[in-house]
Amino acid sequence: MGLSYRDAIAAVSAPGMPFEVCEVERDGVKNREFVNAPPTLRDYFGSARGLDATFLVYEDEEWSFNDVMVDVDALASALVNRYHVAPGDRVGIAMRNLPEWVVAFAAIVSVGAISVSLNAWWTEDEIEYAIGDSGLSVLIGDSDRIARSHAACHRAGVAMIGVRLDELEPLAPGVERWSDVVVRGAAMPAVDIAPEDDATILYTSGTTGYPKGAVSTHRAVSQAIMAFASGPAVIEARRDPGEPGSGMAPCFILIVPLFHVTGCIPVMLSCFTWHFKLVMMHRWEPERALTLIERHHVTSLVGVPTQSWDLLEHPRFREFDTSSLTSVGGGGAPAPPRLVERVEHSFTRGRPQLGYGMTETNAYGPGNYGDDYVEHPTSTGRIPTIVMDVEIRGVTGRTLAVGERGEIWLRSPTLIRGYWRNPEATAAALENGWLRTGDLGRIDAEGFLYIEDRAKDMIIRAGENVYSAEVEAAIYEHPAVYEAAVFGMAHDRLGEEVCCVVRVKEGRSLTADELREHLVGHLASFKIPTRIVVTEEALPRNPAGKLIKRSMPEIYFP
Repeated sequence: MGLSYRDAIAAVSAPGMPFEVCEVERDGVKNREFVNAPPTLRDYFGSARGLDATFLVYEDEEWSFNDVMVDVDALASALVNRYHVAPGDRVGIAMRNLPEWVVAFAAIVSVGAISVSLNAWWTEDEIEYAIGDSGLSVLIGDSDRIARSHAACHRAGVAMIGVRLDELEPLAPGVERWSDVVVRGAAMPAVDIAPEDDATILYTSGTTGYPKGAVSTHRAVSQAIMAFASGPAVIEARRDPGEPGSGMAPCFILIVPLFHVTGCIPVMLSCFTWHFKLVMMHRWEPERALTLIERHHVTSLVGVPTQSWDLLEHPRFREFDTSSLTSVGGGGAPAPPRLVERVEHSFTRGRPQLGYGMTETNAYGPGNYGDDYVEHPTSTGRIPTIVMDVEIRGVTGRTLAVGERGEIWLRSPTLIRGYWRNPEATAAALENGWLRTGDLGRIDAEGFLYIEDRAKDMIIRAGENVYSAEVEAAIYEHPAVYEAAVFGMAHDRLGEEVCCVVRVKEGRSLTADELREHLVGHLASFKIPTRIVVTEEALPRNPAGKLIKRSMPEIYFP
């Protein structure tokens, strides 16, 4: 028999072990931290230089670790010497999943600049807001994103580097080709970086209609990378010595966007750090994913529940060899218990897995895996984790007893330091080293965490966070709208779909198609409601005048 959960954590984090932890106090906040975590992200990448093993697989391309590092060094040199990027400057990445995304991220943070991840689905308005809010010096993007952001960059004086641009098309003003900028053979500039320097800004949907830039330091991301690596070590310590493993080298498939925290840290950076192969998908296609899993002997699939569901529902699922998979799951949204059961019984070795993390924790949090997940399919994870404390607190901030329902608070060295130039939002989310998640839940006597509701008015559609206030703000821009309510409804494949009820002004008319057409220019496609009801009647409100959204699905979508 393997070790118990708590004994496994104690063994993995003991003195002298690779994942040894110690208690550290910084600015009055105590945390458990990994002793052996490199101080900066630049320190992580050095070991990949000169390594000929395959790192990235994209379509018909294969990039070795050394191939990537040669381009990282060249781009880093260009950022410093050509674009005069200094430590603390912001450099944006706006593209779909491409090898150049990985190169750009590593180069940016290696010269002390801050990598700003822009959502590839954003509209021109959303991109322009982020460009101005972050104060970009340079934007690196693919052809679609360069076209979409060009006007905003040109107005703001932001230099642009275009990735995989059509060689026959003339360049727009202010744009240079990647192939002209990244001159192989250039050396990585010498730059001093401290662990507390800012490394990343990842934008999260905002409850006020504008996204917030979540800022993480090198130390926080470094600790998160170590935390994710410690998870398999804990699982291995708990495994029955007689239980066979896959016998294959670790290999991840990238099925979520790199501009999201999950794709960036637990998937891409983990593979970069520990020298695992990463098979990249340009877009999600279930049959293509099955082909790649078979061809490259993929061992880990980290995505949203929708994607696991898509694989299992594919009519040719049984025709593909998925026996290399040992872990199937991810996070971003709760998985229905039925899906957990199907994953457990549909793969030769693949076990169901779920993690509770968010942008504000650098994706790290309690996780549920294997037997624990099968036996507790509605739980999002188990505590304590190796470097995270979890508490359930009441409205007064008092810690609640086992089984009591309240808001989930998290403390960890992986937390963001705050929101970019937004002290009010920072103060509302962070308190004495603790993060208020806005999620409501409970912890049972065995230490399993259950999320039962969201305090924030948020919809999770296929792993994408959609804040009702943001969608409502765009709806109210239509001149025929008197009032609007946006909410989520359960959906078998997406987890939740975005729905809305709109009351039109007296004497005005509006159709669902007209509203969708209006929203196309204001919101990313995944935020646009798929189910719309237009009415002339007042929407239901409580005595305080607040809309009663919980009753609307039954009233308007029976």
